[in-house]
Amino acid sequence: MKLKLKVPKIACAACTNTITKAVRQIDPLASVESDTKNKLITVETELSESAIKAAIAAAGYPAV
Repeated sequence: MKLKLKVPKIACAACTNTITKAVRQIDPLASVESDTKNKLITVETELSESAIKAAIAAAGYPAV
């Protein structure tokens, strides 16, 4: 499943790396792409949207 999430606090490559690490802790096979200009994260995963949002929020980047 491909999720597109708005993450207002994302600002740079370091933010993307933190989010990617958080997602891959719960799904090592997940693909994570970011668009820092538009504050968007795209995650390709088999997990639920709520699980991905929880992992990202735990890393300090709550998705809306």
